Amino acid sequence: MSDISAETVRHLAGLARIDLTDSEIEHLTGELRQIVDVVASVSEVATPDVPATSHPIPLENVFRADVVGDVLTTEQALASAPEHDGSRFKVSAILGEEQ
Repeated sequence: MSDISAETVRHLAGLARIDLTDSEIEHLTGELRQIVDVVASVSEVATPDVPATSHPIPLENVFRADVVGDVLTTEQALASAPEHDGSRFKVSAILGEEQ
């Protein structure tokens, strides 16, 4: 079992500038103990002849051809727009004067 104590958690919370209640410290102490114990058990199993992996299954990207298909014309795209200037959508400003 790890030696994570409530004082350790309180110290870590102080370093991270996180204000924790006593019940949160108690809860996190148990969780951190479990995490440290699991990491320790994995470290025991890992041996030099087992290569490190980031993913258990080999991954490869799947690409498709970038082919232009049927697309809307500018007029078709703007036909249902509430406002447009003939070639672009018009939208109201969302930033205030301070920007």
